[in-house]
Amino acid sequence: MNIRTRVILFFLLCQSILTYSQQVSADILQKRWQANWICVPNTSPDGYGVYMFRKTIDLSTKPQSFIIHVSGDNRYKLYINEKIVSMGPARGDLAHWNFETVDIAPYLKSGKNILAAQVWNEGEFRPEAQITYRTGFILQGASSNEAMVNTNNTWLCEKDNSYNPIRFNVRAYYVAGAGELRNLNAQTKSWQSDQFDDSKWQKARPIFSGSPKNQLGQFGTMSGWMLVPSQIPQMELKEERLKKLVHKEGSIEIPSSFPEKKNDLVIPANSTVKLILDQSYLTNAYPQIVFSGGKGASIALAYAESLFNTSSSKGNRNEVAGKRFIGRTDSLLVDGSSNQTFTTLTYRTYRYVQVKVTTQNEPLTIQDIYSQFTAYPFQLNASLTSSNTEISKILEIGWRTARLCAYETYMDCPYYEQLQYIGDGRIQALISLYNSGDDRLFKNALNLIDYSRQPEGVTFSRHPSFTPQYIPTFSFWYIGMLQDYARYGKDASFVKQKLGGVRQILEYFKNYQQADGSLKNVPQWMFTDWVDNAKDWRAGMGPMSPNGTSAVLDFQLLWAYQVASDLETKLGNKALATDYQGLIDQLKKTIRQKYWVKEKNLFADREEKDTFSQHTNSFAILTGLTQGEEVKAVADQLLHNSTLAPASIYFKYYLHQALIKAGYGNDYLSWLDKWRENIQMGLTTWAETSDVDKTRSDCHAWGSSPNIEFYRTTLGIDSDGISFSKVKIEPHLGALTQVNGKIPHPNGEISVDYQLIQNQWKIQINLPATITGSFVWKGRKIQLKEGVNTFKL
Repeated sequence: MNIRTRVILFFLLCQSILTYSQQVSADILQKRWQANWICVPNTSPDGYGVYMFRKTIDLSTKPQSFIIHVSGDNRYKLYINEKIVSMGPARGDLAHWNFETVDIAPYLKSGKNILAAQVWNEGEFRPEAQITYRTGFILQGASSNEAMVNTNNTWLCEKDNSYNPIRFNVRAYYVAGAGELRNLNAQTKSWQSDQFDDSKWQKARPIFSGSPKNQLGQFGTMSGWMLVPSQIPQMELKEERLKKLVHKEGSIEIPSSFPEKKNDLVIPANSTVKLILDQSYLTNAYPQIVFSGGKGASIALAYAESLFNTSSSKGNRNEVAGKRFIGRTDSLLVDGSSNQTFTTLTYRTYRYVQVKVTTQNEPLTIQDIYSQFTAYPFQLNASLTSSNTEISKILEIGWRTARLCAYETYMDCPYYEQLQYIGDGRIQALISLYNSGDDRLFKNALNLIDYSRQPEGVTFSRHPSFTPQYIPTFSFWYIGMLQDYARYGKDASFVKQKLGGVRQILEYFKNYQQADGSLKNVPQWMFTDWVDNAKDWRAGMGPMSPNGTSAVLDFQLLWAYQVASDLETKLGNKALATDYQGLIDQLKKTIRQKYWVKEKNLFADREEKDTFSQHTNSFAILTGLTQGEEVKAVADQLLHNSTLAPASIYFKYYLHQALIKAGYGNDYLSWLDKWRENIQMGLTTWAETSDVDKTRSDCHAWGSSPNIEFYRTTLGIDSDGISFSKVKIEPHLGALTQVNGKIPHPNGEISVDYQLIQNQWKIQINLPATITGSFVWKGRKIQLKEGVNTFKL
């Protein structure tokens, strides 16, 4: 097997053959494990380090099934006979530490077999999203038949001394981990193979036995990791070629097909070469480089979303000339051997890769450089076809953005933070359902957010995160996420289990409600949106009166009570829904009295009635506080009053919903200028903020809301009941005359086809079995049956 094939298999086999058991035995879930967490003796329990573990077993025959459960801290890669079979664990917290379940029988053979695990702890350099107890590894056979592989002191181990961290210093909030310095002279080669001599390796040191979270007995005391089965699949991995060379420094001949096709690049002795390669779009991937010779040489790989004009200005992302390269870096010290390979422990995010090679007395040959794309394995099951090619482009970029911001959790951005924020997650989760139909990451997010809820009732703003952060307003959006799942997801019982947490969240905010219901002096970061060019918005917080009140916050509380009342009515306690309705009525009266400015047809942001925003007035429509002609008047202000503090690309999700509710859905395409600006500036994913030139992150999925609204608003496909049990289809086609599309549904798929022929609309709607609903057109309602519905209007 050649080296390139081995490297490809390294990643692809774990995607294509991994088998996860959805049935984990009661003993694994409820009793202390026979396997021990293990570590390498005489090493730091929590400092930076990479470790190797091996176990040899002999089998008389190849088994039909051989199921194991495996986990590690911080991360692990598990090999069976040199083939990788699992990577993890899926991120969680200590009270919910994930283990993966794998049937490794396809990789085993009769005779000698090698189980090998690479385990690493990034110590103080770990990503903010990485919670940790200490360095450790555990592998448990599913039954007595597999107990021979349980981790204990029969496993052998050593520290890999070839690794050191490279801190990435950048003038921005960056918490996604360090680069790697690899001294290949110090590496242990072929340590996963059955030919490797491990006779001088140490015996692993047991820490303590594995403890499932639902463990029975043991006096109620637990320490370390409380193990739970991962609810998500392994991440997708597929080969991805870099597209083109866009910059070269140094004397070297470059084949015209490089790097899109495999070529040998020979870097002469005693020389330095610098290349910048363009993927042509942003990606998350494991970089792969194969090389030979060049003893004493160094290879540095750096990764950037875009290049910089200045320390903050990026300009057009397609342009390279005269710009600076600033990026996270990995560096290799070459030992001179043949067919060396390098890939990173964790993926990198980039559009551009800078390769810098400095040779000593020997030339170095780069035999190949490419990557392995990775992300949560969403499948795109939605489509929309029309004569408007711009829609297809926006959907393509939005789907790429959403995919890059979804790994073992949703992420705000893959390059800088990799954190699952609730505000981002609400939009991301609906994109998942509308575009894929896969609800596992959505449910995983709801679980993790619920786990973060504090005794006072409020959730963390993001989780997992080893530094607690409180954005109390994001607890409102968590309630909204539950309602979204109740409407569009398939497991209503899952939402019922979360209603107790909703009640606790709202009890928390009652502590800060005044006699009139208004919120006052809620502690922590009351973030709503990143607002540009509005002096009264600071750090994303809306304007407040000196007494600590704010319309922006009162409206969000009102909205949360309305959502909670809906959930309680349909899935919970109707009496509690009635109590919430009383609070809703009180808040509506208070908000109108405090903030409504009749002569402006606007709600002010605070009691002084001196500042106004799209945010406050979007909420006025969404909460139903405006009725009749007043809705149109407020919407007209949202559309045309340029003095209002503007919604960012993130908050336009709520602005657009308000305008659609006000009856302007046919204008949806005219509201997408910020997305058009992103495209004109060369972005291939949506920027974090509305300042496209100076935005920190080039990839934030909270800007992908068109991947919801093209289906929900333009095609008009919406849920009209719990678990999408009823459908409401109300298209807003604007100037479109021919459009069709489909979305996944818990029972199958919903498809629509609209064609304007000789001033008459020909319409076909296909609903899944047992699903009925209504079609709404210019105030007219037509009942829909399961299966095919056709009519003309």
